[in-house]
Amino acid sequence: MILKDFSLSAVAAGIKYQECLDLGLIYSRTPAVAAGVFTTNQVKAAPVHLSIDRLKQGRCQALLVNSGNANACTGKEGMEAALHTSRLVAEALRIPEEMVLVASTGVIGLPLNVAAFENNMDALVANLSDEHFNQVAEAIMTTDTVPKTVARTVVIGGKEVNFMGMAKGSGMIMPNMATMLAYILTDAQISFPELKNALKSAVETTFNRITVDGDTSTNDMVLVMANGTAENSWIEDSQHPDYELFEDCLEEVCKELALKIVEDGEGATKRITIRVCGAKEDQDAEQMARTVANSNLVKAAFFGEDANWGRILGAMGRSGIRFNSEKVDIAFGDVVIVKNGIGQGQEAEKNASKILKNRHFTVCIDLQDGTGCEEVYTCDLSIDYVKINADYRS
Repeated sequence: MILKDFSLSAVAAGIKYQECLDLGLIYSRTPAVAAGVFTTNQVKAAPVHLSIDRLKQGRCQALLVNSGNANACTGKEGMEAALHTSRLVAEALRIPEEMVLVASTGVIGLPLNVAAFENNMDALVANLSDEHFNQVAEAIMTTDTVPKTVARTVVIGGKEVNFMGMAKGSGMIMPNMATMLAYILTDAQISFPELKNALKSAVETTFNRITVDGDTSTNDMVLVMANGTAENSWIEDSQHPDYELFEDCLEEVCKELALKIVEDGEGATKRITIRVCGAKEDQDAEQMARTVANSNLVKAAFFGEDANWGRILGAMGRSGIRFNSEKVDIAFGDVVIVKNGIGQGQEAEKNASKILKNRHFTVCIDLQDGTGCEEVYTCDLSIDYVKINADYRS
């Protein structure tokens, strides 16, 4: 898929490893309406502060992103580096500096090597092409094992509207996003307020429903750029007949990217959906699902393919949500392992363990106390997770 007026580029600048793509550029020749959602961590990296400020205008033309260095906890020098690198892009593309956003991911606390940007900017701009989407998806990776990309097309107002998305994230992943970058490009025509609302809604039910390890990063960023070249009827408000269609497609793209992140969780061998239903309120269901999804004991049992339902009930009990344990049903896939708070015996556990051998499966928890229902997506906790993070800086 090619999006009109979007071009991308990536080079090996030596920020991460030698001869490894680590510096990417996304450019829209047509100024794009843009909206972003950023980390909720109180410690925010310099590029996050800069991009939040510049996105207030609701427009941008370029995004510069590097991996290997987070440019976080780097003080005044870190902000100066972010400003300087954005200036390099603006000068090279001959666009206003305020139309350039920056993003970084990698090791926290190291000074950003600005010379690597200066020495590679000409090559980065010269390499711009509408065929280099996958290059940038590779350049933003850190501990990821595979690039994560999605493409969608939907007909809006008789016009084909295209979406292309990329994401990185493998560890330090928890709801409210975390060491996660996601960039979605679309040729749709839509106003800034509606793009912002659609993105916020999509993130809440997708990226904010995933967890790998319960940690939240300093550098999260989800950005959507819409340059309007599809020439669909202008989606100016939420009452527009095509707004819901746009919103649904954006949510689909976000969800697929979010699930790819969980599936590529550091050391992960399984992707698990934790579904809690029968709660008094949706928010209660979400809180309980999140607690179960973040439990290291539960996640380790998933890795060991041990249908240890007691760990699930234990996590539920510390979720802060009041419930009657004697009414709880738990199923692994279609195998009911707990009924009204009572284990269903060795045969049920044996069958449930077979479900745990699958790459993807769902744990269904029914509180039988209301209509609230939510899902959170997680992965197992393997020995490799510890190895990866023990050696991260080396």
